[in-house]
Amino acid sequence: MKNLRLPRVLLLLFFWAFLLGCGEKKNTKQAVSETLETEEQQLETNKNWAEKLGWPAGKKVIMLHADDIGMCPEANIAAKAQLNSGQIQSAAVMVPCPNAEEFINWAIENPEMDIGLHLTLTSEWKEHRWGPITNPEAVPGLLDPHSKLWRSVAQVVQHATAEEVEKEIRAQIEQSLAWGHTPDHIDTHMGTLYADPSYVKVFIKVAEEYGIPANIIDISNPEVLAIFREQGYPLDEVVVEMIADYSLPKLDFFTSAPKAKSYQEKVENFKALISGLKPGLTEIIFHPSVETENLKGITNSWQERVWEAKMFGDPDLINFLEEEEVIFTNWKEIMKRFKEL
Repeated sequence: MKNLRLPRVLLLLFFWAFLLGCGEKKNTKQAVSETLETEEQQLETNKNWAEKLGWPAGKKVIMLHADDIGMCPEANIAAKAQLNSGQIQSAAVMVPCPNAEEFINWAIENPEMDIGLHLTLTSEWKEHRWGPITNPEAVPGLLDPHSKLWRSVAQVVQHATAEEVEKEIRAQIEQSLAWGHTPDHIDTHMGTLYADPSYVKVFIKVAEEYGIPANIIDISNPEVLAIFREQGYPLDEVVVEMIADYSLPKLDFFTSAPKAKSYQEKVENFKALISGLKPGLTEIIFHPSVETENLKGITNSWQERVWEAKMFGDPDLINFLEEEEVIFTNWKEIMKRFKEL
């Protein structure tokens, strides 16, 4: 019997060793699987928004976007020409301005165009001015002593509550809808909706409720966050968290056409801007207008605006953008890709 017990003990030992080995293999496979899953998630997190939306890695995906449309006839004429020719991809209308409805009517007739709203809380020019869409009695904090919108962003922040801001931006969207146009996107005139954390909150809230993408910039990138903080935007940790939770597509970067002292310098400065951009999804804003005496009477920036109506049809700049292999897009395509994710 003693001779028979030894093999049985050995058999039991081998059996337990086998089970332990299987467990270790299973644990090892599980650990490898979990590691690979974590790495895939990290790779997805590290993608910029252009990559997330399906564009090739390493490419500059750019939207040339005309601001201040509807402000005056000159802006409308310039934007229509640029959009019709395909020189630019997007534009946004200032609903409180005198020529807004005329451009919205054109947008309705041209549904393939990407036309959004340049949500407006300021009226900055000396003589050419406008008030809110909302009943003035409902938004007293938005009004200056002349019952127009404040001239500066600082004055808006000083006087207007987030509740008043929300009422007015909703009213502007509703006015566009009443005219018959659903905005393709919304953004902010003079950056006002980024000027206070409470304004950012209602901007995001309204965008998500209407399902209309806003020009929300992905500031999870520390370099991008630092740039906009240096420009004076109060992007505290509360704002960083709000933007992280935003449920619609974001931009990797946002900038504007550089100023210049001559047309040629304007083109060269724009080339330098493009060359310096990192890969990702970038919106570049500008303010095109055709030259008239009326425009000169509205703004001292008329010359820059006239150059910005001309430059994107310049063969030299067009060739440069082709050599840079820039990919152009607009908010319509961004949302189409986003919905397909």
